[in-house]
Amino acid sequence: MKKSLLLIAIMFIGALSTVNAQKFAGLQKSPTDIAYAKADRSAKPEIKVVYSRPQKKGRTIFGDLVKYDKVWRTGADEATEIKFFQDVKMGDKTVKAGTYSLFTIPGDKEWTIILNSDLDSWGAYSYDQGKDAARIKVPASSGDALEVFSIAFKKVDKGYHMVIGWDATRVEVPFYM
Repeated sequence: MKKSLLLIAIMFIGALSTVNAQKFAGLQKSPTDIAYAKADRSAKPEIKVVYSRPQKKGRTIFGDLVKYDKVWRTGADEATEIKFFQDVKMGDKTVKAGTYSLFTIPGDKEWTIILNSDLDSWGAYSYDQGKDAARIKVPASSGDALEVFSIAFKKVDKGYHMVIGWDATRVEVPFYM
């Protein structure tokens, strides 16, 4: 009798846990990634970028999906965020250590790179130019086609260049320590 009651109790608890089971969403269409600027693999990061990685999927990217001369979230989903672990210079502009949204205004030959103090925003829909911490213009160049939007860092004398690439477009953003 005790065994039967125990078995019924276990079955009842199992049925309840099935009813309340967590439902997980499918995979993100544009998975989130992180890029680090650091002196070597074991060093602490000096810059960290958190962004979502949309895919080309046969589409025309710049000038079509991502409009020229319009503010872009620089990736997909939430606005891309960049964290500086120390004060840096972006071009000739001094940027205080901290976290910023990274927006861009793509152009055919030149991009405007924007650091903005408004965090945790979806896309560029609520972008407020009044909250810009710094802006610079950088030239656009071309390279091999990238299927997935990507951000990486390359070490340069006294700092890093953040390389943004998607499709055949590349831009390099200078950061100096």
